[in-house]
Amino acid sequence: MELDGLDKTRLPQHVAIIMDGNGRWAKLRSKSRIEGHRLGKTSVRAIVEMSRKIGIRYLSLYAFSTENWFRPHEEVDALMGLLEHYLTAEQVKMMRYGIRLLAVGDRSRLPANVRRILEKVIELTRENKRMSVILALSYSGRDEIVRMAQGLARDVRDGKSDPEKIDEQAIAAHLDTAGMPDPDLLIRTSGEMRVSNFFLWQIAYSELYVTPTLWPDFREKEYLQALLEYQRRRRRFGRTDEQLEEFLSPSVEAGGRQS
Repeated sequence: MELDGLDKTRLPQHVAIIMDGNGRWAKLRSKSRIEGHRLGKTSVRAIVEMSRKIGIRYLSLYAFSTENWFRPHEEVDALMGLLEHYLTAEQVKMMRYGIRLLAVGDRSRLPANVRRILEKVIELTRENKRMSVILALSYSGRDEIVRMAQGLARDVRDGKSDPEKIDEQAIAAHLDTAGMPDPDLLIRTSGEMRVSNFFLWQIAYSELYVTPTLWPDFREKEYLQALLEYQRRRRRFGRTDEQLEEFLSPSVEAGGRQS
């Protein structure tokens, strides 16, 4: 597709997406929720491919929350089956295009077969450098913060850390996203105005973009609109425009703060 108006020198370094609306898409068409999830997988492929082509370095996809375990068993089983199929089908393409797969969340709750293929693809793609795709699976922002606090507490107990020296960097190092830049842009589909327990620490300074488009209909055109809107905004990080000129170089302003 044409990328008219998109400045590739000012792309977000990290885009995170709350992929919402599969069920509503299906209901509007008198189809099963599973059909909505199945078509949503096609949107995932389209957005990963476009991100790779234009140069997005990190793409995080909120695929399955801890709250989603409360859905009907049939739907959960179908979602796990779709995930297993996606990971199996996409690993060759990931290797071909240098895409590294990462996962955040509580993997221990995933079915054994899904956990095996997930860990296999993560290991297979470990050395890929062109782009990182992060799947949030059995993920909860609050749970991540609890686990982070437990990790810091253990370090203090074992004499590895001084409580007085715990700072933002120490906290970030104990999160699931350790070593990754925070998202510059958070996209939510389906029009819901909430973050749904996703990346609660990491999105402190993310630009938010909400679209009424349901996830199965979110493709390259809609993604382009989100990126163009991001480039129209000026990220101040609490500073005035005058201070911003001194604080940010053009490259940092385009890619977002690294802390």
